[in-house]
Amino acid sequence: MTALPASGREWHLVARPHGWPKAEDVALREVPVTEPGEGRILVRNKHFSVDPYMRGRMNDVKSYTPPFKLDHPMDGGAVGEVVASNADGFAVGDHVLHGLGWREYAQVPARYAVKVDASLAPLSAYLGVLGMPGLTAYAGLFEVASFKEGDAVFVSGAAGAVGSQVGQLARIKGASRVIGSAGSDDKVKLLVEEYGFDAAFNYKSGGSVKEQLKEAAPDGIDVYFDNVGGEHLEAAISSFNLHGRATICGMISLYNSTEAAPAPRNLAQVIGKRLRLQGMLVGDHQALQPQFVKDVAGWLASGELKYRETSVEGIDNGFDAFLGLLRGENTGKMIVTLN
Repeated sequence: MTALPASGREWHLVARPHGWPKAEDVALREVPVTEPGEGRILVRNKHFSVDPYMRGRMNDVKSYTPPFKLDHPMDGGAVGEVVASNADGFAVGDHVLHGLGWREYAQVPARYAVKVDASLAPLSAYLGVLGMPGLTAYAGLFEVASFKEGDAVFVSGAAGAVGSQVGQLARIKGASRVIGSAGSDDKVKLLVEEYGFDAAFNYKSGGSVKEQLKEAAPDGIDVYFDNVGGEHLEAAISSFNLHGRATICGMISLYNSTEAAPAPRNLAQVIGKRLRLQGMLVGDHQALQPQFVKDVAGWLASGELKYRETSVEGIDNGFDAFLGLLRGENTGKMIVTLN
């Protein structure tokens, strides 16, 4: 066993943000690194994930996942290498996926770590296309939205880690039309030319979302995968065909609002169109994990499924990467890569 470093750095939440998080709400602190206790492993993180749901965890409100504690390290998905083990089944040099990101070294209870194979895919892929965002896309489209061949599908935030996978899975499984919205012309081009979307539009520059969606989907939509909320959800309700289904996965447009946003003004259409709007949490769909990995690994190998990552180098830049994610500066999964 190689000698362990005396210390490592980790990001702590030190104040609850009001609106957009600020630099003074967090602190990068140096803490001692110790040998793992019984049943634990010490992991040197190679990549950690920043995700939109983490903004909600900065607030002190009761939710589906506990808020971050003040003056404690934040957490989230991470992959790394075991550098010390005090647990059966894990050896130094193993690569593992676990939930203690936002830090250089993590002492992880072995029961919460999963070995991953770096020969099957780059380690960072286990945080994105083969990880939680990928399972979110798979479960949200096939199980929550009850996708069927021939459906017309609209995805908001379509160039992100979840949205880009939703659109491609719909295409692979025989959607009649796949439409995406994104926040830049480059992302729109990526959706059509690389990911095979039938149409895409820039919601920031092309006029109202409602009108752009109607132009992109003149025959209406059957499935809406919502990562954005707000104006996008209202537009989808307007474009839905009878018995349309929406998976409400995220509402990133509202996460930093300091006042309650108005509901879609056309909710009455839910009645006449007999729509189904269903929220989802990926944790409810873990039973799909084996089938998800089998299917997605096959589509990656065949080249039918493509993915992008935006990697920010260095733990020092971890919080800036998170802010960039909230501003939509990422294409695909936003990942912090540690040196």
